Formats: sequence, C-alpha cells, structure tokens
Amino acid sequence: MSKLVAKPLTQADFAAFGDVIEPYTPDQQTAQNCFVINEGYAVRHHALASIAVQQGEAGISIFAARARAIPIALSVMEYHPFGTQAFFSLQQVPYWIVVAPAGEPPQGPEDLSVFYAQGHQGIQYHRGVWHHPLLVTAQDSHFLVVDRIRGEGKNCIERDISTWDVHISD
Repeated sequence: MSKLVAKPLTQADFAAFGDVIEPYTPDQQTAQNCFVINEGYAVRHHALASIAVQQGEAGISIFAARARAIPIALSVMEYHPFGTQAFFSLQQVPYWIVVAPAGEPPQGPEDLSVFYAQGHQGIQYHRGVWHHPLLVTAQDSHFLVVDRIRGEGKNCIERDISTWDVHISD
C-alpha cells in the first residue's frame, strides 16, 4: 500500500494545478483587489479566480459530499477538458485535494500531489488538471461548485486508480 502525505494548501504550491480561493489577508487588501462596497457594509475580495469555459456555459451548483473514513482509499482521477472547476465548502469543512498535472493520465502514486485545505479555502482546478473527486472526512458537507454545465463534448474524463492501493491518512 502507498501512503500519500498532504501538505498545507498554499497558492504558491497549488499554482500549477489551479487557484486557491480565500479572502485576501490585510496586507493584500489593495485598491486593485479588495474594496469596500454597499455603503460600507461589505468588503469585496475581488477576482479570486477567473472562470474559463470552452464551447458551453458555466453554472453554479451545490455538491453534497459524504464524509469518508480515514485512511481514504483513492479510487478515480478525472479531468475536465472544456473548463475550470471551482469548489468552496459551505460549512467551512476542511478537505483533501489530490491532483496530477494536465496532460497524460497519471501512471502511479508518484504522479500525485496531495493538499490539505482549511475550511475557509476553496480551489479552482485549471482546465485539464487531473483530480480526485471530493474528499471530506470531518462530516458530510455541501460545496458550492462553479463549472461548465452545458456544451458539446464530454467534459468529464475518468481514470480508475483503485488498483494502485493508494491511501491518504492524517
């Protein structure tokens, strides 16, 4: 059995796979990306990620993810050739992210990277990045998802990795 160790989710480490979606820190709150709106009752953390969709339409959905037992056995990797895909936990539940670079399918555990996201962090996968479906352990959780919902062509390509016997544990 192969055991993967997750590292904390940071924009620098995750940049090759997508964007980290989280509020700007006080030192990042510049006029360019964070500003007061609604007569001073709200602050807009602007342009945290940009949606990219080819040949279709983007939409907002809610995914209901069931909690998994630790250790988590990885089963499938997937990618979306026609658009980005963003996830944000509505209950602020931490979760694991398993990714592999866009392009050729991952060939083994050595091709995978694992990140641990805090509940206040969302992510958006770049178009074509291989990723495992949602992995939550603390409790069942709802995720706000922004991705391509309509268009020509199959937008979810999967690869079974259950025979790799790869697990994530805390």
